[in-house]
Amino acid sequence: MTEDSKRFPRSVYGVGNEPDSRFTLANERTFLTWIQTSLAIIASGVAIEELQVGDNPALRTIVSILMILGGAFLAAYSYARWKKNERAMRLKLPMPSLGIGFVLSTITAAAALFVSLLVLF
Repeated sequence: MTEDSKRFPRSVYGVGNEPDSRFTLANERTFLTWIQTSLAIIASGVAIEELQVGDNPALRTIVSILMILGGAFLAAYSYARWKKNERAMRLKLPMPSLGIGFVLSTITAAAALFVSLLVLF
């Protein structure tokens, strides 16, 4: 049994050649940064609800739920992105584009706007 056959996920480690470890480690650091960001978004959603920010309970609950779900989505997305990047490096393919970048930045801007409205009203 080879070393690569023991590694998970096999869809990543079972193909291509081992890339330069610096690139693999950079990909892992990026993944961990996405995870940290998702945890911060989830914690912000919890804090908004628990600290009862603003005077509108319905808006506060909506913002909190959206932030918590957004953080959960980002955590799942970050793993899928790590896999795509690692697989591309192993197969010597171009790195995948950040197709969801516009959506993520728009959602983040909308969340900031909603939190601002929550605090102001």
